[in-house]
Amino acid sequence: MATINKSSAQLMATLVSNKRVGAYHQLLLNVGDLVKSCKPGNFVAIKVGGDSSKMILRRAFAISRVSDISQYGGTMELIVAPHGSGSKWLCSQVEGTEIDIIAPLGTAFGIPTQPINALLIGGGYGSAPLFGLADVLKSRGCKVDMLLGASIGSKIYAPMEGKRSVNSLKIYTEDGSMGETGRVTEPLLDIIAQRNIDVVYSCGPMGMLRAITELVADSDVIHQCAVEEAMACGVGICMTCVLPVKNDDGTTSMLRSCIDGPVMDGSRVRWDLVGKVPEAQ
Repeated sequence: MATINKSSAQLMATLVSNKRVGAYHQLLLNVGDLVKSCKPGNFVAIKVGGDSSKMILRRAFAISRVSDISQYGGTMELIVAPHGSGSKWLCSQVEGTEIDIIAPLGTAFGIPTQPINALLIGGGYGSAPLFGLADVLKSRGCKVDMLLGASIGSKIYAPMEGKRSVNSLKIYTEDGSMGETGRVTEPLLDIIAQRNIDVVYSCGPMGMLRAITELVADSDVIHQCAVEEAMACGVGICMTCVLPVKNDDGTTSMLRSCIDGPVMDGSRVRWDLVGKVPEAQ
C-alpha cells in the first residue's frame, strides 16, 4: 500500500508575498531547506482559518514552483483561486503571517533522463505547476511547448510568463477573448505530429485530462496527468479522493489521489468510472 511522501514535513512557513495576478493570487512562502525535497507535481496541505476556525480540514494546493536563490531563501510559490472559504481565507492573509503547512505531498511528474520533446497542457489555474516543470525539463535539454486553455481569458494564468518559460505557447479560450477560439484539446493531435511530441504533461479539469488521454490512446505518446480530485486530508486517511485505476492484470483498484497521485499515467485511469463505485472484482 502506498504511503505518504517520505520527504514531507510539517512546519510554519512565513508568507513573504501575496500578489493579485488576474483572477488569482500568487503566494510566496518561505519554507527554507524544504525546497530541496519539492518536485514538479507535488502539492502542499495548508491549515486554514486560524486557530478559532471551524474549518478543521486542511486544503490542498498544487506547488507552482520552488526556488532556493530568492532574497527570502528557500521559497514555495502557490497560485490560488479564491473560490471556497479556505482559499478565500488564505488569499486574505497579509505578508508576515505564519502559515501551517505539510509538504511536499503526493507523486511528482516523471522527468526524462535524456532530452525529449514535451508538450505541457494546462487548464485555468491548473496550469501553474507546469511552469516549474518547464524549468526542470529545459534544464535537461528538452524542447518544451505549451498549450493553455480556459473558458474565458481572465482564467488564463500569467500568459506572458508562459511565453518566457517554454519554446512556444498557444492559448485557447472557449469564448475567444484571448488567443484562439476553441478548446485546448482541439489542436492536440496536429501539434503532436508536427513537433514529434514524446510526452504530454497535463494539469487541469478532469474532463480535459480524460479528453487528452482518449486522443493519444492510439499513439506512442505518454500522458502524465495531475488529477484534480478534492482532497479532504491530503495524507491518505479520509479516502475521499479515490480514483478507479487499472492494474496490470486488468482489474480496477480505487487508489488515493493524494498518495498514489496526483500525477498518474492517464492511460491507467478508468475515466468512465470516475465518480462511480466499480463492481467488485
